[in-house]
Amino acid sequence: MQKPIKKLLLGNLYIVAIIITLTIACLSLIKMPSYTTKITNIDKVYHTIAYFTLGVTWLFSYYKKPEKKYLIVICCIIFGIIIEVIQSKLTSYRSGDYLDVIANSFAIFLALLIFNLFSKKKKIN
Repeated sequence: MQKPIKKLLLGNLYIVAIIITLTIACLSLIKMPSYTTKITNIDKVYHTIAYFTLGVTWLFSYYKKPEKKYLIVICCIIFGIIIEVIQSKLTSYRSGDYLDVIANSFAIFLALLIFNLFSKKKKIN
């Protein structure tokens, strides 16, 4: 059962990556209910998880073309920057933050590191 699911996902992982990209864009631009937590900057953890997932899915969706990995990383970082600019310029209920861009970029580089480690182990590269 696992092999057919793995084949299905690896062949169509770009569809999952598109869905994750659209989900991140929507969640970044909708008005979220406000709540208070005792943990400061918890949103940076959310950004890290979201953009790590984004980076990993895009990188593995092009696992047969490892030469595109740096282009994917750059596009994911630019996507994060564009979302932050849109939040600050086009919404009144969200604000752009350079620390979010740093968290996003860190997560994408972490995804690249994981991809590189995995590709060396599995000899994808």
